[in-house]
Amino acid sequence: MTTVLVVDDQFLIREAVCHILSHADGIDVVGEAVDGHEAVAAAARLNPDVIVMDIRMPRLDGIAATAAICAHPDLASTRVLILTTFEEDEYIVAGLRAGASGFIGKGSGPDEIVHAVRSVHAGDALLSPTATRSLIMKYIHAAIPSDASHSIPPELDRLTEREREVLLLVARGRSNQEIADALHISPYTAKTHVNHVMTKMTAHDRAQLVILAYETGLLAPRSP
Repeated sequence: MTTVLVVDDQFLIREAVCHILSHADGIDVVGEAVDGHEAVAAAARLNPDVIVMDIRMPRLDGIAATAAICAHPDLASTRVLILTTFEEDEYIVAGLRAGASGFIGKGSGPDEIVHAVRSVHAGDALLSPTATRSLIMKYIHAAIPSDASHSIPPELDRLTEREREVLLLVARGRSNQEIADALHISPYTAKTHVNHVMTKMTAHDRAQLVILAYETGLLAPRSP
């Protein structure tokens, strides 16, 4: 059973998402919150598997709440799925940096929302890879300082050559199966490499590995 906390300051949207998820097999909506402060408190109290998080909210926005939740030592297994609108695209990179595992548009259908929650809980990140890569390409130029290539963190030096290959493939939006196919290894071995990279880079999940690969200059942005 996947437990979910829904966070949105708009009553109708919050209730709609709760209704959709509560009627899906294997999903249990355990709580609701109307702003970031309530979200952080509810997450600590309920320890949900997934938090569906709005961005624009009073008192504490979704980006700051996501950062607080992902930094909480007791919530290491909690995943944040950002609920966004087309007009809020510029917040996606900030959300991923804060520790969010992915995002989904408020205009998505019920099946897409359910699939997104299940995917994030399963450990997948960056839902709709094509759209997400497009967003990263669009905003990463403004987000990365011009001397980023000279500020590579020491953790990167601890990666083996194979782990760097895996990091690059993760940053390009490849799944474990696609990484396995590209490197001629088993999916289990690919997953193990990804986990090792996350541990060495102290990344919350795959999404943060993507941002890290761009920020360090390991992977250069290009036009989509």
